[in-house]
Amino acid sequence: MATKIITISREFGSGGRTIGRQVAEALGIPFYDKELVEQVALESGFAPDFVAENAEHSPSANRFAYAFSQQAVPGAFNGMSTADILWSIQCSVIQQLAEKGPCVIVGRNADYILKDRTDVLNVYIHAPIEQRAERIVRLYGESEKKPEARLNEKDKRRRINYQHYTGRTWGAPQNYALCLDSGALSIEKCVELIVSASK
Repeated sequence: MATKIITISREFGSGGRTIGRQVAEALGIPFYDKELVEQVALESGFAPDFVAENAEHSPSANRFAYAFSQQAVPGAFNGMSTADILWSIQCSVIQQLAEKGPCVIVGRNADYILKDRTDVLNVYIHAPIEQRAERIVRLYGESEKKPEARLNEKDKRRRINYQHYTGRTWGAPQNYALCLDSGALSIEKCVELIVSASK
């Protein structure tokens, strides 16, 4: 079956969001990133900023974080934890978006959530830490933490979240049809390769 959905998983600072947006533009199909966050926020009642920070990141960079964050939300969603509420709604929203038609979905474990579909191209974008550090400082500015520490913390939280909900290893090549180094290839070349592979 031809590719209908493209999922982009990415290391922080690798340009995955930019690549995803440009792939969607090149193919003339919808791009879901912030729109997905807004839909999950609407359905969950949580603020968009809260959803953006917590729907694909563990509560901390500690791999036992979920064990200590599973406090049930009284009177809501059958007493599920906040993390599980977000996961459940996120799964539903992503599946609904995939049903609507061809699109590009960035992050939020979409590769796993859509694993039973045969029309999905799963892509993982990575890059050397030096290039990612330069990119996040250029795009988001300096902070109290060194860029490398910011990268490591964000990626670790994504990795923990992914493993917790999927039982798989985030970034493992067998989970993706394409693993691309945006530092070695360039953003433009990654876009070209994904567009080509999707056809």
